[in-house]
Amino acid sequence: MTVTAPTIDEVRELRQALGASIETTPLLRCAGIESAAGRGTTVYGKLEFLQRTGTFKARGALSVLRSLPAEQRGGGVTAVSAGNHAIAVAFAAQATGTDAKVVMTASANPARVAAAKAFGAEIVVADDVHKAFEIAERIQHEERRFFVHPFEGKPVATGTGTVGLEICEQCSEFDALLVAVGGGGLIGGIANVVRQLRPDCEIIGVEPEGANSMRLSLEAGEPRSIDKVRSIADSLGAPFAMPYSFELCRRNVDRIIEVSDLAMRETMGLLFRTMKMAVEPACAATTAALLGPLRDDLQGKRVALVFCGSNIDWSTFESQAILEDSGVA
Repeated sequence: MTVTAPTIDEVRELRQALGASIETTPLLRCAGIESAAGRGTTVYGKLEFLQRTGTFKARGALSVLRSLPAEQRGGGVTAVSAGNHAIAVAFAAQATGTDAKVVMTASANPARVAAAKAFGAEIVVADDVHKAFEIAERIQHEERRFFVHPFEGKPVATGTGTVGLEICEQCSEFDALLVAVGGGGLIGGIANVVRQLRPDCEIIGVEPEGANSMRLSLEAGEPRSIDKVRSIADSLGAPFAMPYSFELCRRNVDRIIEVSDLAMRETMGLLFRTMKMAVEPACAATTAALLGPLRDDLQGKRVALVFCGSNIDWSTFESQAILEDSGVA
């Protein structure tokens, strides 16, 4: 597959075109994480969980729908999601004057289902993510809806690339950038931009141990799948990598680090105690990597973390986060 990556000009043009539809989310020094990391490490956090719909996904979804011919967009869209992508597609459909019929897994957080419905989406429930893709394909062909992929394709990478563009505009110098990895749509778009604007920056992906399709793919030299997602970080639970996002990662990502569910749960508690942030496991993954397997490697460096999203209700957060100080710091 020939992959043409978005140019910096294309990403800049999209960011300008999206205008007030998308927030320029803050990038802040994170004193609580710096204290936990210790030894002179400087930490910047890109607070993308403050984005419209609660995650970065709104950027890619809007980019995809804006790229469609009016007639095709008018026929409606469909998508597969554990929650965050469904919400973003529903939001983008409403914003562009069409409708969405999204397939969500039975394990999807009820708060996320409600959020997608609030943006006007029709919800179809599937037993698991593999079944969800089968149902969405049937909807696509039978109802002639456009399938908005959760992580694959140039419009997605152009949309997520706007996160990388904002980071480079907001932070003049950083040595390493950590991004959570599900299917690779977020890190692929960000890495493509950051590699061009900050060529010396080390770009590190962070995957859950139980959803490591991108690491396995990069090791194999081609997209690979896993038989089952085994992680509480459901929004990082892509069961396979795909050619476009894989190739952007292969070109631009320096390495992939894995973190355990326990590490993410402990870090959720740490972020709540030190920064008053109640985030989902996926959002805690980059901090978990910095405070765990990357602590020594990144000692004394300037590190940027992407906080990818936080669509989580309190009861789920309370059940997943380890709120007492468990020594993670």
